Amino acid sequence: MIILGIETSCDETGISIYSKKHGLIANEIYSQKKIHHKYGGIIPELAAKNHLKKIIPLLNKTIKNCKIKMTQINAIAYTAGPGLSNSLLIGATTAITLSYLYNIPYIPINHIEAHIISVMLNKKITFPFLSLVTSGANTQLTIVYDIEKYKIIGKSLDDSAGEVFDKIAYMLNLKYPTGQEISKIAAYGKKYFICPQPIINKKKFNFSFSGLKTHIKNIIKKNLPLNKTKISNIAYATEDTITNILVHKSKKALIKYKLKMISISGGVARNNILRKKMKNMTKKLGLKTIYPNKKICTDNAAMIAYTGFIKLQNKKYKTTKNNLEIKINPKWKINKPL
Repeated sequence: MIILGIETSCDETGISIYSKKHGLIANEIYSQKKIHHKYGGIIPELAAKNHLKKIIPLLNKTIKNCKIKMTQINAIAYTAGPGLSNSLLIGATTAITLSYLYNIPYIPINHIEAHIISVMLNKKITFPFLSLVTSGANTQLTIVYDIEKYKIIGKSLDDSAGEVFDKIAYMLNLKYPTGQEISKIAAYGKKYFICPQPIINKKKFNFSFSGLKTHIKNIIKKNLPLNKTKISNIAYATEDTITNILVHKSKKALIKYKLKMISISGGVARNNILRKKMKNMTKKLGLKTIYPNKKICTDNAAMIAYTGFIKLQNKKYKTTKNNLEIKINPKWKINKPL
């Protein structure tokens, strides 16, 4: 079985090939982050325009490098949501057009579910477990009972953790990739600025990061002109506070629901401080922490192709073909139908 994966939920164009026999054999990504960084955020129209420009050349390159033909592909998995409407439409239209042209069935994939399942690409898991998906667009805690059996127990009420990292990096005039730059500079900082940890002590497991973003913005204004020491200390405060909140909420959830394992995925899961703090926390509790490969943490098509494979193998989804209906849902939740 060979699955073609297509990812266009935000500003990364991803094409991937997953084979039952050989595993992940291709994972191509075209990133637009440098394009959008100068604007301080994602410009939806620009993102869609670049997906449209790059998706077919990237598809052709991937197929050629893998030395396979479209007729050898058994199913096409594409991101149907959540994400930016116009970006999702590019991927969905491409998938359904290919499905029609080559008579290949397709399967819509939930982007967040793919992040959750991505950890299974290189780790052995035991159900149930706690999943923390934390990225530029999402911060969500989910109890995973099985494939397609999810209970969302916490989510961001405003900005995501990754979005705050990116916005603060922009305020500090840090270069791309912003998240990595904050971590790099934070390593030279110290605990000088005290930041709020919004709703950290609430009984529920939701997150709120907008207040932290505003607080850091005010710190920057009060400390102009910035020098290397101030920037390092602000970066340290940002990273330390966000990672503390993520670990604290995860710990409470693990204890309350008596879970033995937590998986962390999404772009922020690449953060070494988060990994260190989470590992220390779970070790003290006698629990286990797992992550996907760092290359699979950010938005990619490998997790889309693999999720399609898992669903088909476990007979969790019936593929569709000869149906030209374009199915997307920009606000699609993993515990709801498309």
